[in-house]
Amino acid sequence: MSLDPTARRRRPGRSRAAGWLVAAVTLFAAVLALPGTASAAGHGHVTHPQLDWAGSTVRAHEGGGHGEPVVPATTQTPGMDVSAYQGDVDWSTAWNNGARFAYVKATESTTYTNPYFAQQYNGSYNVGMIRGAYHFATPDTSGGATQADYFVGHGGGWSADGRTLPPALDIEYNPYGATCYGLSQSAMVGWIAAFSDEVHARTGRYPVIYTTTDWWTSCTGNYGGFASANPLWIARYSTGPGTLPAGWGYQTFWQYADSGTLPGDQDYFNGAYDRLQALATG
Repeated sequence: MSLDPTARRRRPGRSRAAGWLVAAVTLFAAVLALPGTASAAGHGHVTHPQLDWAGSTVRAHEGGGHGEPVVPATTQTPGMDVSAYQGDVDWSTAWNNGARFAYVKATESTTYTNPYFAQQYNGSYNVGMIRGAYHFATPDTSGGATQADYFVGHGGGWSADGRTLPPALDIEYNPYGATCYGLSQSAMVGWIAAFSDEVHARTGRYPVIYTTTDWWTSCTGNYGGFASANPLWIARYSTGPGTLPAGWGYQTFWQYADSGTLPGDQDYFNGAYDRLQALATG
């Protein structure tokens, strides 16, 4: 049986279209595989940054109790940390309830800024608190230095006014997928180092590192090389801060609960108020 001539002409056209489609899909996949793109190191996407804050992943992974812990024998200065999740904060009430410092989420990845940042960062300062800004890290969406630049450019700065804490890096369980963001332990150490070095270059201060001992051990191999420069902000919802990551002999801050008498998460600075002022002054 002879073939329809128009059918013979259509088949090559369909084949060429299919070839172009395959080529386009292949090219798109290759672009996504490049380092620093959204799919690199664990297919990172930031879809709910308003629900990510310092400690938002801790209870699900490590559990822990609510409320006031047993306070260590050394003097502790109470404070708090907040994010967009708290919205507008009543800072006068927080001050009257004992808070003397606050960390405020400024940014996440290179695409999100806290819409309540000004109210929280300036409001805490205006009632007399010592305040600082923190960045929620997503190491699978861009490099450490890139995120540090975004952070410093959107609230993560520092000034030697005695009222501004060093910028802080919140590095914890991935709220979007693989615990360690698809990075090897050595790659994670490199990412943190790049962030830390860039913050120092931009502000003159090495950032405080917020983490948990479990996450740090799993995702950095319990690397101890940051302790000499970076103050530790440990998260542990229990009666004490527990065993600390390698290198740190003590914590500078301890997030001991995710609810309590103050808005947001409950924290202690490990020392008297004048030592907190000294940390802020640099």
